[in-house]
Amino acid sequence: MGEKWDSTDGILRLPSGALVRGRGLRHPLPAGPAPSFAVYLLGKRPPRTEWEARWLRWPDFRLPKDRREAREVLAEALTRARNARVEVACGGGRGRTGTALACMAVLDGVPPDEAVAYVRRRYHHRAVETPWQRRFVLRFGDA
Repeated sequence: MGEKWDSTDGILRLPSGALVRGRGLRHPLPAGPAPSFAVYLLGKRPPRTEWEARWLRWPDFRLPKDRREAREVLAEALTRARNARVEVACGGGRGRTGTALACMAVLDGVPPDEAVAYVRRRYHHRAVETPWQRRFVLRFGDA
């Protein structure tokens, strides 16, 4: 694996060993190195960053506006996480972020029906907040 995070705050280790940092944008940027790539899951355009970032239009408590784009962006984030510091973030860092991390876990080999529990154990116990977010993860493996 390439560039590493120097703390474990918000870091999810996927089965392949790839590391992804989840966080809430309403909280300060954690100490340490900045991400080299980020995916921002927001209903409106995120502020500019010093690192490369992709915006996935995803309103709070909802699902991504374009599910095909979501799959493409999360697959790109997973690929980059193998060699770079990747961050996935929404406003609070639990619902949309947890859902995206669970989808990345599915892409990395976690069975869809185990992905929410996987992320709740390893990232945040309240990740993936709504029933429709849980269904999105379950169906993510079908797409």
